[in-house]
Amino acid sequence: MDLYTLLLLAPPILLALVLHEFSHAWAANKFGDDTARQMGRLTLNPLAHLDLLGTIMIFLVHFGWAKPVPVNPWKLKNPKQDMLWISAAGPMMNMLLALVSGILLSLLSPLAGESRVSAVGLGLVMLAYSLQINLALAIFNILPIAPLDGSKILFGLLPTRFERYAIPLEKYGPFVLIGLIVAGHLTHISILGIIIWPFVSFFSKLFTGFF
Repeated sequence: MDLYTLLLLAPPILLALVLHEFSHAWAANKFGDDTARQMGRLTLNPLAHLDLLGTIMIFLVHFGWAKPVPVNPWKLKNPKQDMLWISAAGPMMNMLLALVSGILLSLLSPLAGESRVSAVGLGLVMLAYSLQINLALAIFNILPIAPLDGSKILFGLLPTRFERYAIPLEKYGPFVLIGLIVAGHLTHISILGIIIWPFVSFFSKLFTGFF
């Protein structure tokens, strides 16, 4: 990855990660759990949310992470349902950012002309990156594999009688996730990519087609 691409990728990646984690903290606080707020996570300060190694890995291998937002279920009035919405807040924020990026991309594209090095041209490139990064982050995180948000969303949707079947998945989920990522790098056939990118393509076309 050259320096030019890195500089254009950095702002949308950082914004996507920070607002994702901030949304979890904001939702948890709204549902009565002030743990994240007490730990200084209810902030837009990137330093409060970014994990150094996780951020570096994003740029190196296109997979990384931020610091998970702490949630104390005992402070929630309805832990099962509240955790569903707290977990969904991050991906929902990324979908909103993708929607805004897509609309702006569509509106500003006619102003760019032929040059990609103008201010508008550079802005459009970052908006295009923002659109795809936020979509990929949202879709990846709603996969029902622990510790991703999707596993907690699934748990919140399951009828009580099926919960005992889902609990063991929390234990093995991280190993499944790591296995899929490693297998993708070794075989150059990414199962996660096969799942995620059709949705990224669909929503990219949908979100840029509003205008």
